[in-house]
Amino acid sequence: MKKILLLAAISLNFGTLFAQSTTYWQQQVDYKMDVVMNVKNYQYKGKQELVYTNNSSDTLKRVYYHLFNNAFQPGSEMDARLQSIKDPDARMVNKIKVGDAEIKESRIKTLKPNEIGYLNVSNFKQDGRIANAKTVGTILEVTLAKPILPHSKTTFTLDFEGQVPVQIRRSGRNNVEGIELSMAQWYPKIAEFDFEGWHADPYIAREFQGVWGNFDVNITIDAAYVLGGSGYLQNKNEIGHGYQDAGITVVHPKNTKTLTWHFYAPMVHDFTWAADKNYLHDLVKGPNNVDLHFLYKNNPKIIDNWKNLQPLMAKVMDFYNKTVGDYPYKQYSFIQGGDGGMEYAMCTLMLGEGKFEGIVGTATHELGHSWFQHILASNESKHPWMDEGFTSYIEDLAINEIAVQKRENPFEASYKAYYKLVESGKEHPQTTHGDRYNENFAYSIASYSKGSIFLSQLEYLIGKDNVGKTLKKYFQDFKFKHPTPNDIKRTAERISGANLDWYLTDWTQTTNTIDYGIKAVNEAGNSSKIILERIGRMPMPIDILVEYTDGTQERFYIPLRMMSFEKENPSRSIGTEIKRTVLSDWAWAYPTYEFSISKTKNTIKKITIDPSKLMADVKQADNTFEIK
Repeated sequence: MKKILLLAAISLNFGTLFAQSTTYWQQQVDYKMDVVMNVKNYQYKGKQELVYTNNSSDTLKRVYYHLFNNAFQPGSEMDARLQSIKDPDARMVNKIKVGDAEIKESRIKTLKPNEIGYLNVSNFKQDGRIANAKTVGTILEVTLAKPILPHSKTTFTLDFEGQVPVQIRRSGRNNVEGIELSMAQWYPKIAEFDFEGWHADPYIAREFQGVWGNFDVNITIDAAYVLGGSGYLQNKNEIGHGYQDAGITVVHPKNTKTLTWHFYAPMVHDFTWAADKNYLHDLVKGPNNVDLHFLYKNNPKIIDNWKNLQPLMAKVMDFYNKTVGDYPYKQYSFIQGGDGGMEYAMCTLMLGEGKFEGIVGTATHELGHSWFQHILASNESKHPWMDEGFTSYIEDLAINEIAVQKRENPFEASYKAYYKLVESGKEHPQTTHGDRYNENFAYSIASYSKGSIFLSQLEYLIGKDNVGKTLKKYFQDFKFKHPTPNDIKRTAERISGANLDWYLTDWTQTTNTIDYGIKAVNEAGNSSKIILERIGRMPMPIDILVEYTDGTQERFYIPLRMMSFEKENPSRSIGTEIKRTVLSDWAWAYPTYEFSISKTKNTIKKITIDPSKLMADVKQADNTFEIK
């Protein structure tokens, strides 16, 4: 316990020092919650005390809480969105035959009163005084009894009661894999207030933003249930179920009907748990002595997969530690939650059935979120690409690292998906709020694939080594600090010395595309004149590989003028350096560029723009020129 508290203190003190030196600030919350779960009707009651520290220079007269469970009611905004979007999440709709046609009906629309989710708050007080709390959909609007002055604290207390919905998405009960309780977004959660103001977004099934703090949670539930989730179990020798210290036998009183699980989670912005009577629980040691918990159904069809998953996840965590930075907590739990995969503080809820490759991929991705969403925690609603995309990037690297056969370009699938999005004509700028995309198709590719390409293409721009250094510096500087898009850009600039404002602007704030081509190759005496053209609006530096008829190769590099940077020869990193000539720069306003190659020694066989395929050129047919 002392070590846990010390970790939190160190994190908070570091944040305070950072704030003093750079005017950065963030709010602080400390939750205490006691909840009793009725497993017969899936209803629960709880009490919450929240100490809120206002580190801003604003005087706060109102605060907002998220009541996520209220989304799972007929007529909610989430229900309306399912009924209006062209391509609703297949997990959230029922397919119904109407004659020869097939329609998709919102599953929320058909929920009965004992199947819906709800979260009701009562007896809201601020420092013992009644405050006016009003529920508006999935948001609780609270007019305070007294303003919270800058750099002061206040204590909120409230009672809450909820009903766990039949699982539609992420949280819920009795899902398709038979998990009884997936308890995500289950409690009144205070909204984030930062330099941009309040982030009290309604819950429409997208992503989340939260305030860091310490969670002290007691969960009382039927004694037959096994729990896993966020935080550290404080009374493991009372609970048993594989959590107790080695050599200690847990003996419950004969008439014990319930157990109270006491968890403490320091410096997190979320608290999630899951429970089932038939969970198996395995514990293995990960890197840096981190406890890796695996909770999954006692189903003979999946046990081997979950056993085989365990050593791989230890390797993946080690890879992430070395690639980004050390995981700062002392436990992580992989929990069969029965619905896709979703990241939470110190844990994931994920599908437990299916092919082994799928389980590995999901576990690898969700674990990666610990770095980008639960330690860095950019605003997922406003910038989902920073979390989903960067997580996809390190996931692809990790999967390639543990694979028997390595891929030359582990990001190939992301590029293919992005090209498909561009061809569809449905692309939105990545500045689009996660809830505002016209289609899930466009949201997914923009966030996951194009977000991943932001980093893999950055390798093309400043070199793989510089991107590696950028990730580590970004993590070190901005962990527990909610970074923005400009922070990753400025970190890359500081590491490399390149000017990258144009890259952040064109790639994330517009739908401009990259399209370069070899327009012509003309013979002129003892030289060959190569004419390149920029067809797309987004500029890039250009790598060119020339192959000669005698089997030799030569590289040419055209810097981008507005980047004010010269990349190292990329062939050095692969061990066989190819001679490279750095040509004069190419300014964006010029649509064509010419250079010549002497023919005195060799005859050109083939010319290729970007042999690495890391530049996301949307039309690559004209990127090669072969002389036959």
